Parts: sequence; structure tokens; C-alpha cells
Amino acid sequence: MKKTPEEKWKTLIQTCKKNVQIIMGLSNSIRYAGTINEYGRTLTGIVRPGVKPYWKSEHIKNEFFLIATLMTLHKVHAMSAGNLEYVIIRHKKISIISFAQKNITYYISIDNRERDIEKIISKIKKII
Repeated sequence: MKKTPEEKWKTLIQTCKKNVQIIMGLSNSIRYAGTINEYGRTLTGIVRPGVKPYWKSEHIKNEFFLIATLMTLHKVHAMSAGNLEYVIIRHKKISIISFAQKNITYYISIDNRERDIEKIISKIKKII
């Protein structure tokens, strides 16, 4: 029996929640892990307990919209350059890593005290 669009949506959200929880367990340096849709709307997200966000909610909305737009626009180049694997944005205190997966973007912020971000990226790629 075929799944309805609502059932497909619920399955997708459950998968995203599970993946985000696994990602959070990879390192104590991960401050936030979540997923956003192609319009920058949050689907799932977890802030590490005890972590104080650097940005206000309005800034986060704008950040998610920009990342979603960036990831969507890069799909156009996939034919010539290959699929976009991930994007890293480095700030003084944190690094943002975004992974494209169909119409969903995984958005992860990591404290820059983490010395082996490449190892975390490798593990995240296996999860998603």
C-alpha cells in the first residue's frame, strides 16, 4: 500500500529527528543540530543543554533563509560541478556546517575549540 503525503512527511520528520539526535551525540562541541526546509523553515532542531545562543531568534530566521537559498541555488550547478556535499561558514567563535540532502538542509553549529571538525563532518555524512 502506498504512503499518503502526510505519512511520507511524518516519516521524514521522524528520520530527521533521529539523525539530529545522533549528530548531537557525536561531540560535546556541537552546539546545535537541526534541519531546515528549502524555504529556511525549521523542521527539527536541538540546542545542547546549557548552551547560550549567540544569535537572537530574528537573526536565526534570516540565517536559515540565507542557508536554504544558498543550498537551493547550488542545485543548479550540480549537473556541471557535481552535487554539493557541504558548506562550512567559520565565525570567530563557531563554525556552521550545512549539508544538502534533497529538499532538506542539515544545519550544525560547532564550537571552534573543536580541533577535528573534519572527523565530525565524516561521521555526519555517514548518518545522513
